[in-house]
This record gives sequence, C-alpha cells and structure tokens, in this order.
Amino acid sequence: MKFVPATRLLWAVLGVVLLATAAGPCPELAPLWMLALVGVAVVALADLALSVARGAEFTVTAPAVVRLTKDRPGEVPLFLQVVGGEGWRGRLALSLPGGVESLEPERAVELPAAVPRVRVAWPCTARRRGRLTGLLACWETASRLGWWQLRRRQAVAGELRVYPNLFTERKQLAALFLARGQWGTQLRRTVGRGREFEKLREYQAGDGFDEVHWKATAKRGRPVTKVFQAERTQEIYVVIDASRLSARAVTDGAVTTTTLERYLTAALVLLLAAGRQGDRFGLVVYDDRVRVFLRAGQGAAHYAACRDAVHAMQPSAATPDVAELVRHVRTRLRQRALLFFLTDLTDPVTAEDFVKQAQLLARQHLVLVNQLRPPGVAPLFTGAEVAEADALYGRLAGHTRWAEARGLAQRLHPLGVTATLLENEGMAAQLVTQYLAVKERQAL
Repeated sequence: MKFVPATRLLWAVLGVVLLATAAGPCPELAPLWMLALVGVAVVALADLALSVARGAEFTVTAPAVVRLTKDRPGEVPLFLQVVGGEGWRGRLALSLPGGVESLEPERAVELPAAVPRVRVAWPCTARRRGRLTGLLACWETASRLGWWQLRRRQAVAGELRVYPNLFTERKQLAALFLARGQWGTQLRRTVGRGREFEKLREYQAGDGFDEVHWKATAKRGRPVTKVFQAERTQEIYVVIDASRLSARAVTDGAVTTTTLERYLTAALVLLLAAGRQGDRFGLVVYDDRVRVFLRAGQGAAHYAACRDAVHAMQPSAATPDVAELVRHVRTRLRQRALLFFLTDLTDPVTAEDFVKQAQLLARQHLVLVNQLRPPGVAPLFTGAEVAEADALYGRLAGHTRWAEARGLAQRLHPLGVTATLLENEGMAAQLVTQYLAVKERQAL
C-alpha cells in the first residue's frame, strides 16, 4: 500500500511554509511556525496511523473465466467486498491485458456498511482472440481526516477468453437460421428416396423390384417392399490446417487478420449450422501433428467444447504432415463422415502429398477441400480492363495461380474429392452452401 499526501495536507504544509517565510525578518515569530510544523506533523501521522489501524479491508475479485467476443462490446464482472470498518469510498481503476480496451479509465465507488459486497460491470472491447490473463485492480481512498490518499494494487485472478466474432458471418446466413417450419424444423428439399431403412409395408403399384424384400415376401407369401427415409443424423468434421501457411495475412474490410482466423470463424459457423440441421459435428486441427481432435457430438455443450478448444489457437511454424493426419483420422473414424478441409495447398510439395493421401481418405469418407482465394487469383480475361503494364503482370500471375488451383481440383476429382476456392467475404456462407448441397443430394 502506498501513502500519498492529499490536497488538505499540501495546503497545511504550504501554510507552514508561508508562516516560516513571514517569520524570517521577525525572529520572535520562529516558535510559532515551528509549533505549527509540529502540529501538522502530529496530525498527519495520527491520521495515517488511525486510517491504517481501523481502515476497512477492500478486495476485488472476478470470475475464474470471463467470456468475450472479438471486436464486440463486453464487460468484465468485478465483485467488490469490504471487510471491517464503516464502509468504503474511493476510486477504482482496472488494468486490462494487452489487446483489450476500455473507455472507462476509472470509476468512483461507494460501499455503505450495510452493503459489504457489490457487483460492478466494467465495460471493455477485446481486439484480439485468445486466452488472456493479467487483470490488475488499482484503488484509492481517503484517510480518516482526509490528509492522505491510500493507494493499493491487487492482482485479480481471472482469465479472459476471447472468441472469434461470428456476428458478421451470421448476418449473411440469416435465411438459414430463420427459415424454419413447424416445431423449428428446417424446410429443405431432399433429392431421392433416402438410404436409411425405415420399415416394411405391403407391395403397392409402382414399387420397383429393387425395393422388394425377398425374405419377407417368401415368409409371408405375398409381396413386401422396403421403405427408406433420408438419413437424419450424419457426422460432420471440419479439419483445419494450422501450419505455417495459415499465418498469411488476409484483409477483411479495414482489418488485417490471418488465414487461420478466417478458418476458425467459418468453421464455427459451419458447426453451428450442422447442429441446427440435427447432425453430429466434430473438429480436427493439425500441423505436423494432430493438435485437436473432438469426436462428433451434438448439443450446445459440445459446441461450447469445440469453441473452447480452438479459441486460443495460433498459427505454428511447422510444415503440415498430411500423412500423419490421415492415419489419425482413419484410425479414429470408422463410420463414413463428411470432412471439410480448410487448408492452403499453394505449396507444390504439400499439394502433391495431399493428393497422395486423399486417395486413401476418400475411400471411406466424403472429402471437400476448401482454400481461401488470395487477392488477384482469377482467370485472365475477367474483371476490369488493364491499363498499365504492372497490372498486366499481376493479372498474369493471378491467372497462373488460378490455373494451378484448377489443375489440383482436376486431379482430385477422379478420387471423389471436391476442391473449391472460397471468397474471403463469403467464406462461411459458401461452406454452409456446400454442406446443404450434400444434404440435399444425400451424397454422404
């Protein structure tokens, strides 16, 4: 605890100094200013001792986990408590970790003796995603006579978990979350008769021979056919590449972020959409090893587990090991599942390794590979006219990279793997569109 002279004490000392200055030409006034100095010192020391001995103990605590959303206004709940004394009055300031801003530097707080504990919401805005610690509370209160300011700093135990901002992406998917029928069911057409067996029924005109259940027909002595329904619960996995290539900068409006940041945001939106459709969803993150593997599940608790597992994920400096990933997935996933890969295959060595391993993975699972389209990567004769030579060379470079991505997609297509370039602004919407298209075709 620090003791800082208050304005009242400074004025008293100034009065003594003025009295001593006036007593310079008059030596007979020297005892007067010396007596005043002793009086000020005695009162100041007595006020300090009384405040320390009989002062209230003021503490600040916070929840163990405080959840915030990146670039969204939030608040940190603080619990102020006074033990002993006759209440507490003073000023409170909260030092937040780097990357978290607050427009309120300090706040006046008053706790009566009848209210020893109170909750205060401290407004703030997180500018970076991750797991942040280092809350520091600073407060100041006046002494008994107001001659001193008692200041103290206290480390507040607590953790700020800043999650990706999904609100912008969900605005683009309003039709998905709002177009619902009776009892909250999603209104969507399904192509085909379905693949999941539902029941047996008597033969009706128009039933095909492939629908006849021959064993039941022989047992009952009359034609019996099988009735199928569309599969209602499927397993969806989002596989995120967190290797060195995911650290590339991406401009999202006026904000520059990383490719991994866009992957995580789109993945969480896709998992949310899969949960709304009634499917089981899981999450895989890898670089040179599998860093996160969450088996498919359902419900808000499982979605919260997926969000907590990746909210602090940062790009690594490792090169992706696709072979290790495929071995891990084939060992863990026995049932056919839909795998959404969010990766960067612009490195020729990584792309060649991915093609080789995707052939093994596509034998059991339905694989969709998605890459983020870099700026300027497009066919040559698209967009506005070129007026300068530098723009022409940039257009040719973009066409070359687009041709490489198209060639990779053509190599993966015979293996049953679909490769797509996603736009930065509509990445989440395009992923959800792919997922709904698979559901409609019953391709899984």
